[in-house]
Amino acid sequence: MLDRLRLQRLAGPTRWVVLGIAVASVTAFLVAQRQSTDTTYGRSPSTATITEGSAGEISGATLPSVEEMTAMVAAERVVRLPGAVAEWDTGRVSAAIGTSDVRILVAPPGLTKDQQGEVRKVENATIRVLGTKVSGGFYQASGSTLTEWRDQFARNDVTGQLVELIRALRKDAGRPAAADDDAAGGGVWRDPTAAELDTVAAALRADGRYIASGATIKAAPAKAAEEAFGTRSTLVVALPVQPRDTPAPRFGPRLAELFPDRPIVVMYGAWIEYHGPHTADFADVTAASFYARFGNRLSAYAYPQDNVLGAYLALVTDVRYAGLFDRPLPYRPVDPLRVALPVLPWLFAACVAAFLVLSARALPGPRPPKGLAVAGRDGVRARLAGLTALAVEVSGLTDNRTDAALTRAISSLGAAGKALDAQLPDQHVRGLLDDAERELDSVGRAVGVAGYRPAEYLRGRLA
Repeated sequence: MLDRLRLQRLAGPTRWVVLGIAVASVTAFLVAQRQSTDTTYGRSPSTATITEGSAGEISGATLPSVEEMTAMVAAERVVRLPGAVAEWDTGRVSAAIGTSDVRILVAPPGLTKDQQGEVRKVENATIRVLGTKVSGGFYQASGSTLTEWRDQFARNDVTGQLVELIRALRKDAGRPAAADDDAAGGGVWRDPTAAELDTVAAALRADGRYIASGATIKAAPAKAAEEAFGTRSTLVVALPVQPRDTPAPRFGPRLAELFPDRPIVVMYGAWIEYHGPHTADFADVTAASFYARFGNRLSAYAYPQDNVLGAYLALVTDVRYAGLFDRPLPYRPVDPLRVALPVLPWLFAACVAAFLVLSARALPGPRPPKGLAVAGRDGVRARLAGLTALAVEVSGLTDNRTDAALTRAISSLGAAGKALDAQLPDQHVRGLLDDAERELDSVGRAVGVAGYRPAEYLRGRLA
C-alpha cells in the first residue's frame, strides 16, 4: 500500500513533465516542416573562380607608346615586345600567310585594361597576341581541344590559333586544311628519365609535393585538394612552362604507376593534368570545362600557379557534387534534427499515453459514505483500526531505539481518529495514517518480526 501511495503522489507532477515533453516534440516537428525545395545532387563548398585584379595576374610590364609600336610594326612583320611569351611554328604560320601582308604584334601577358587598349590602337597590326590570346580584326582564335589547350598553356604555343585566324582573315577558312595544319604543335612529350622520376618521387614521398625551379606555386592547397578528391593524400607536382621545341617529360603516367591509389595533379605552367583513381571518369570532362571557362583569361593574364590550381580544384569539387561521376561525396556532419524528426511523432504519442495513464493514477479513489466504515483494505476506518491494533501489539516489544517512533505513530493515529470524528476530508486523514504507517514500519523493522510490518499486518487483518 505504501508503494501505491507513493506512486499516486508522484503521478501528479510526473504527468505534467510528460505533457511538456509531448508539447516540445510536436512543436519541433511542426517547425521543421518549413523546408525549401532543393533539386541539386549536392551543395559544393567551393566556387570555381579566378578573382580579377587581386590574384596576382597583372605582371607590371611596360609598353612603348602607341606611336612607337605603330612604327615598329611598320618596320617589321613580327614585333615582339619585352616580356612576350607566345611561340609558334614559323613554318606553318608562314605557309598560312603566303604572300599576304600579315603583321603580328606580340605583347606580354598580365597587361592592365588600359595597356590592352593601347595595343589594340596599333591599327597596322593585323594580328595581336596578348600573352597567348590571339585576335585580329573582328576575330579571336582560341583552343577547342585538350591538345590545343595543352600546347597553349604548357608551352605558350599558339601555332594552331594563328593558322586558323590567318585563314579566317584571308577568307579561305572553307578550303581544305593543308596537310601540316593537322600536325601536332608544340614539340613532343617524352618519358622522364630515371633520375628525373626519382627526384620527383622522393619529394612526393617526403611531403606530398614537388615544386620545380621556375614554378610560381608557393604551397599545395591541402584543404581544397581534400574537398576535390575526398582524401588528404593528394600529390602535387608543379613545373614551369616547358620550351616549345624541346621534348618535355610527362610525369603523370609514370607517377600513377608508383602511387596507384593516390590522386596526382601535375602542372606545366597553367596546364593541369590529373592522374590517379577514377581518371577516366572525370579528368577530361573537368579539364575541358575548366579551360573552356577560364582559358580566355588564363591566356591574357599572368596568374600564379597557386590561383590556377585553386580554381581547378574548386571546379573538380563542383563536378563531384554535381554527381557527374561516381565517387563518394566528402563527409558532411549529420544534422541531429533531421535524424530525430521521424521519432518525434512517436515520442509525442508515447508522452500523451503516459500523461493519460498518470492522470488516471493521480485521481483519488472512491470515497466511502460519511460516518461509515468501508470494508476492505482501502477503508479509512478499517485502516485506522488496523494500525491502532498494530501499535498496541508492538508496544510491548519496543525499547529505547523504537519508543520515539511508536510515540509519533500513536500521536498520528490519535489525530487521525479525531479528524475522522470531525468529518474532515479523507485526504487529510489519509496523510495522518501515512505518517503513522511509516513510523510503525520503522518499529516493525527494528523488532525483527516480519508480521509486525504494517503492509503485512494490514494485509492479513483487512483481507
